[in-house]
Amino acid sequence: MYLLRNADVYLPTPSGRPDILVGGGQILRIEPGIEIPERYCEVIDASGLVAAPGLIDGHVHITGGGGEGGYATRTPELAISDAIAGGITTVVGCLGTDGVTRSPAALLAKARGLEEEGLTSFIYTGHYSIPTRTITESIEHDLLLIDKVIGVGEVAVSDHRSTQPTFHEFARLVSQARRGGILSGKAGVVNIHMGDGPRGLALLKRLLDETEIPASQLLPTHVNRNPTLFEEATAYATRGGFVDLTTSTDPVSLEEGEVKCSSGLRAVLDAGVDPGQVTFSSDGQGSLPVFDAQGRLRGLGVGRVTSLIAEIRDAVMLERVPLETALQTVTSNPARLLKLRGKGRLAVGQDADLILLERSSLEVHSVMARGRWLMKNREALVKGTFE
Repeated sequence: MYLLRNADVYLPTPSGRPDILVGGGQILRIEPGIEIPERYCEVIDASGLVAAPGLIDGHVHITGGGGEGGYATRTPELAISDAIAGGITTVVGCLGTDGVTRSPAALLAKARGLEEEGLTSFIYTGHYSIPTRTITESIEHDLLLIDKVIGVGEVAVSDHRSTQPTFHEFARLVSQARRGGILSGKAGVVNIHMGDGPRGLALLKRLLDETEIPASQLLPTHVNRNPTLFEEATAYATRGGFVDLTTSTDPVSLEEGEVKCSSGLRAVLDAGVDPGQVTFSSDGQGSLPVFDAQGRLRGLGVGRVTSLIAEIRDAVMLERVPLETALQTVTSNPARLLKLRGKGRLAVGQDADLILLERSSLEVHSVMARGRWLMKNREALVKGTFE
């Protein structure tokens, strides 16, 4: 057991400085003045540190992504050390453009490997295409029969790399995800890759206008990729939609108008969007391609999971967003939307996923996942099998 004292505790709401007792992989008590004989637990003085839930990264290409520039541009798999360095204790893996040389089955295997190494992991079935590729014979079968499948994605719309789905094809896929989610007790969320195309969120808005499917079934991501899409996404969120801002970026994209994630959070809050409607994800290990007007590849970068905590830091320190609001986007919000039980909050009975941050700089100091220290006092204690 571990007993943490003197930390500034964020649940993610600020809760003063109660003690936190951890044992058996769960949070056992959160209250002031817990007294346990030291022979039964390790007492940790967390003075000067913030205790917060472990971060949830809801969009990671754990088996790598890319390939838009040919075989040599396929990006590498996620190493657990990168996730630990970024304070991430839960990842949701997905495929991207390539559903041929990268498969949902390989994604599932990688997710199980990351879990053996120390993280909690889930996956989306499918990839950019509609109809999409699955592990079993259908989306519903995947959701009902495979524990780690929690939704579908990332499905591409408004993008030259998408399969240009019709409204009815898109609606059918979302309905399959919803039925599979209802029957399995999972979220069944459809994670939707938003491209630069002029149609923007048209398919999503039409779905909400013309069907009975609720907005909670849809999570459009990369909505900060350009100012026009970001403005449309802000309006979409004010009517109850959920939006996911991507933290990985590169100088070229920012120069061409991509909205920095931390600035985007400030902007949507100023526009009156409920902070509970916004999530951040890293697009880690995904390619960051830059195309010209003719669709030709101009450059390529790689997304980093460590960008998640960096944008939380910038949101607080540069954009003056309250820490509890910034933390919501990577803790309680994705846990609630994706129905990740035991995740996203510090509470009795929850999984003991927590991070300690330096109070002054919000740098990652220590990381605990399911009651096990992955990083302690800025020293990584766990590495991947082949690291």
